[in-house]
Amino acid sequence: MRIPFLNIHAAYVELQPQINAAFERVAQSGSYVLGSEVEAFEAEFADYCGASHAVGVASGLDALHLSMRALGIGPGDEVIVPSNAYIATWLSITRAGARPVPVEPNAATYNIDVDLIEAAITSRTKAIVALHLYGQPADLDPILGIAKRHGLYVVEDAAQAHGATYRERRIGAHGHVVAWSFYPSKNLGAMGDAGAVTTDDPTLAEKIRILRNYGSKVRYLNEVCGFNSRLDPMQAAILRAKLHKLNEWNARRAAHASTYLRLLQGENQFVLPRVLECCAPAWHIFAVRHHKRDELRSALLEHGIETLIHYPVPPHRQDAYRGEWEAGSFPIASMLADEVLSLPIGPHMTNDAVETVCSVLKSVTKSLHSPVLEK
Repeated sequence: MRIPFLNIHAAYVELQPQINAAFERVAQSGSYVLGSEVEAFEAEFADYCGASHAVGVASGLDALHLSMRALGIGPGDEVIVPSNAYIATWLSITRAGARPVPVEPNAATYNIDVDLIEAAITSRTKAIVALHLYGQPADLDPILGIAKRHGLYVVEDAAQAHGATYRERRIGAHGHVVAWSFYPSKNLGAMGDAGAVTTDDPTLAEKIRILRNYGSKVRYLNEVCGFNSRLDPMQAAILRAKLHKLNEWNARRAAHASTYLRLLQGENQFVLPRVLECCAPAWHIFAVRHHKRDELRSALLEHGIETLIHYPVPPHRQDAYRGEWEAGSFPIASMLADEVLSLPIGPHMTNDAVETVCSVLKSVTKSLHSPVLEK
């Protein structure tokens, strides 16, 4: 029995009539850059997130980068960012000309350790990035409180958190701006790169609209040096078709996560994800930790079970940031990079498949003779 990590094509199969109709609608419209399809998705997604505004852009990285630019973040500024992150979160800061200041995660939740943030603040700090890693919301209230005390912006990286809630309110407008990715594997995924920014601030929304379109809101009149980062109307139409299914797909993910947690509870050789009581995750990724992660992954693959590693090399150890930090910096991020393994989870996975993964995982873990992990 082969169990893929994620079946992206199954989303198209389930919604084939609606997605094909979206293709046809855009093709027949004759409007292929921005336009009514993008505006409709922006309105629908803003409403879904509980935000006043949504601005569609070309990718999740652009959503973060343009958010930084709209907030006036640039050379000489510092932005606090989790050390445990995909590199795009850091690149958005670098692209704006600012300096990322990494803060270690809480090893239990994988998100930024709020108790370490204030020690990283300097006179140059301009913003804090609240990353909702794996679809688990960061603990936003303390982060927002710190930001308010120090006069800082909060940029949420919600690339993996579509539909997640914090204190019974959907992620989408807790911070000053929220950046989204619609990469095909996301909970709400396009058929190519796509992204958006949501916010309650009309001024920031307008700045991002101008920045995404060459710095222009009137054709051939450019107010600032902008970028070409416009959400494609074909992708917007596909996202509109999928948005209606997002809650149902997230519920399927949550059911699988519940099965994992129930069947794997009490296993001492790996660590299960911990969810804050105030949060309802989107369960984009179900990650466990194991001392012999690579051996475990190989053993699972021998049984036909595909897994992924999110992420094997943390940003501070990437060549892109070579020489910026000493060897041994950020040991928690490095430990997670060496131990975390993402199990299959997705809306088109069957419960039988989840149970099979659990059975095989428990069996092969015992054969590895790994020491008990500290949770």
